[in-house]
Amino acid sequence: MNLVKNNSFMKGLLIAAALLIAYLPALKAQIFSSVKIEFEKTTAFHAYLKDLDENIYNQLRDQVPQNSVKYYDFIGDSTHSIYLRGSRKEKEDPSINSWLVGDDKITFNDYKNGLMTSQKTVFDQVFLMKDSLVKIKWKLTSDRRIIAGFDCRKAIGILDDTVAVFAFYTDDLMVSGGPEGIQGLPGMILGVGVPRLHTTWFATKVEVIGVNLNAVQPPTRGKKVNRAALMKELSEVLRQKGASYGSKRMLDFSV
Repeated sequence: MNLVKNNSFMKGLLIAAALLIAYLPALKAQIFSSVKIEFEKTTAFHAYLKDLDENIYNQLRDQVPQNSVKYYDFIGDSTHSIYLRGSRKEKEDPSINSWLVGDDKITFNDYKNGLMTSQKTVFDQVFLMKDSLVKIKWKLTSDRRIIAGFDCRKAIGILDDTVAVFAFYTDDLMVSGGPEGIQGLPGMILGVGVPRLHTTWFATKVEVIGVNLNAVQPPTRGKKVNRAALMKELSEVLRQKGASYGSKRMLDFSV
């Protein structure tokens, strides 16, 4: 009698375990379908400035900090997201703010329709760029890294056919987004690096419960342009400062 009871009990446990395994994907999608992430953006400012103009670097290297650190919030779900300056306020350094252009941009991504709206401050003018999502050619690797408590897989990408990008994403978060306009991987990107910009973005905090999506609205301020028109206007302004200098500053608006 006890053997029959034990067999029935074990059978019940096996059925319960099988049902739990079957429903895990649905539970994960339900729990992690919307996120709020704090990103720490770090620019190796000395390296950035030296790459931009070595003469200027030699003049300023003893007056400016080696690194610039700023914080941004990413809020979104599988259909749309917004990326903007975060609620954590870092200590501003006016000596480098004029060099790191584009740091106050707001990027809204519409994943469902493949569109983005980005508010970009270019020196003294504000642009509202509307265009398709940034296209990145990704290649997955076997490298892995833990970021903000999530197991992430590394991918290497090419942006605009010329700019190398590396990223770490997790498929535990059902959002195919990332900081700035970086996206297109099968999960949420929690770490990004753009070597030519000497800049990295890494998640420091991830919230998945009770995320308020009310802030996920496209920006509305600025001169309306598409990506090609913005790049044309930028090139005309920056050409006055020299071809090499101008082409390097254009990279600041490539993500």
